[in-house]
Amino acid sequence: MKLVGIELYKLRRKHLFSMVMIFLLVEISWAFVVTARSVSGNSVYAGWEALIAMLSSMNGLFFPVLTAVCVSRICDMEHKGNTRKLLLAMSVKQNRLYAAKYASAAIVMFTAAVLQALAAAAFGITSAFERSVPLFLLFRFLTATIITNMIVAALQQWISMAVKNQAFALTFGMIGGFIGVVADLLPHNVRKVFIWSYYTGLSPVTQFYTGNHVIFSIRDTGSMVPVMTVLIIAGIVIYFAGSFHVSRQEL
Repeated sequence: MKLVGIELYKLRRKHLFSMVMIFLLVEISWAFVVTARSVSGNSVYAGWEALIAMLSSMNGLFFPVLTAVCVSRICDMEHKGNTRKLLLAMSVKQNRLYAAKYASAAIVMFTAAVLQALAAAAFGITSAFERSVPLFLLFRFLTATIITNMIVAALQQWISMAVKNQAFALTFGMIGGFIGVVADLLPHNVRKVFIWSYYTGLSPVTQFYTGNHVIFSIRDTGSMVPVMTVLIIAGIVIYFAGSFHVSRQEL
């Protein structure tokens, strides 16, 4: 916990949290405007379902990029001043440093996901959606977002710690954002290979078109549990593989 506190303290002049707020503001404003127009212009739209589906789709674009930027800023501090060597000289184990940086990124992305869910609830209330806030549906949406964020963060940290040039990690994040946007257009067997596709793939709400109308359907909770379990295991494997690789790099 001490190392995590130090990592967060290092970020005090990086303006990381301000950047996260700007990202979120742009994303949720876009999603809220589109949802408001869709619901008001088409009575077939279901308010909460449309909002969650829209946010899930937007997350596929914004969150891979945001995660890449956050992880890169957290990891770049050690590359710029070669402080990893200094920390090793102070008997700080590489795997502990790796864990502290991942925990810092996890805290930032967890906070972003929670703020987004709270903003969605506030928007639905102020927009006077017909039904009250569907807490369980929002909880499922939040859980899916957090799980996907944590796996993407594990992958991004592996790259950011292993490669000094952070342009590579940021480019990788932008590619992930592109895949997250187009994932639903890919064949199912192809889509499930890409981690970024699960922003929509784990969403509790799915949508499909019938004629000129969009129909929203709520996914069965039981069918998503095995997928989430596999993803969590994959995330753990990615994290420990990255930690093992980075810990054994020559400095």
